[in-house]
Amino acid sequence: MTLLISVVAAIVTTLVWYTNEKARKLNIGKLAFAFWGASLMWMVDAVVEYLEDGADYFVPSGADMINDAFLGICVVVLALAVWVVYFIIKDPDKVIYTTVKTDAQV
Repeated sequence: MTLLISVVAAIVTTLVWYTNEKARKLNIGKLAFAFWGASLMWMVDAVVEYLEDGADYFVPSGADMINDAFLGICVVVLALAVWVVYFIIKDPDKVIYTTVKTDAQV
């Protein structure tokens, strides 16, 4: 589930980055790289776990699937939070800068 959630987030983010010019300006490509990196990490984890457990890897319990889904959602939320912090610091349209500057002049 973790791998599946990360791959879906990576594909959606990549499609948004590819089809939307404004998304490229907002550095959504960095978010796509984070999701693809997480997907690669979970893929390596799945391969290693399969090599250790064999066919039992494909028969997870319900509790394991819920835990993996929760972990996948947490990974997506954490990546989004890091991207938002990066976006606020970078401020490509200078919205925060102009707001702070205007408020300071009043």
